[in-house]
Amino acid sequence: MTIRLTSAACCLLAAATALAVPARAAPVPCEDMLKQLRAALATATPNDADKAAVTDLQPKGIERYTADDDKRADDFFAQALKILGK
Repeated sequence: MTIRLTSAACCLLAAATALAVPARAAPVPCEDMLKQLRAALATATPNDADKAAVTDLQPKGIERYTADDDKRADDFFAQALKILGK
């Protein structure tokens, strides 16, 4: 059995599919993530364990950022921001 769709039906199907997929926020550039992290560190008062974790993640993110590995840099910065509750 073959089903043929008109171009209008194809457009409706494509539109319905697009609506079903959740929209993702545009990625934040590494420079902005690093600025956010530095701003969060300036105002945050983390406990010693959290501060140690963030202090460990920040240079790793900067290293990946310098190496043009933006995805991994963003991951490190996001982890640090999450620890700080941002």
